[in-house]
Amino acid sequence: KVTPERVVIVVLSALLAAAVIALGFTCEFVLFKVNSSRLIYKNDSCTKCEHGWEQHGRQCYYFSINHLTWNNSRDECQQKGGDLVQIDSREEQLKLREKMNSDEDKFWIGLTDSEKEGTWLWVDGSPLNERLTFWNGSEPDNWTVGDRDGEDCVRMGEKTGAPDLKCWFDESCKASFRYICEKPAETGHCKCLKFK
Repeated sequence: KVTPERVVIVVLSALLAAAVIALGFTCEFVLFKVNSSRLIYKNDSCTKCEHGWEQHGRQCYYFSINHLTWNNSRDECQQKGGDLVQIDSREEQLKLREKMNSDEDKFWIGLTDSEKEGTWLWVDGSPLNERLTFWNGSEPDNWTVGDRDGEDCVRMGEKTGAPDLKCWFDESCKASFRYICEKPAETGHCKCLKFK
């Protein structure tokens, strides 16, 4: 016998099953925090970075403390599952520049013209967007005093005296600086609700 109660139970069961399936396909969860009788909620992505990496959006960044040549820096990044950072937006440049706490904080990035002088390419082979560059002053200048092969690799540095985020310098690839690695954040399984 079909009763209204049974119909309600079947409908609720179907809705619950649909909700569970939908949650299985989403990669966000809602974090609830109860603090002094207040309920605070926030949407967080289920992407994450491994220990030692910093997450910004859907990307993970590794800021080295050791100093290496550009090629050795790239090798280190690739061994960690990424590559030297490729800066694709003003927001990304701003976020990375915040890591420069002193004038000595200088980091290799994944930009070079080592294949053809004056043709700047990112490590993935894509050309530099000339409308989105952050060269400092008269850079790049391909100075040959320190290295007669010139300056074919790019680093960030000199936070002071770098207005409007313009802190890119071409340098000899043989020089040693810190470096920034980048890779996509890992997508993990999501928890639907988390209470703290």
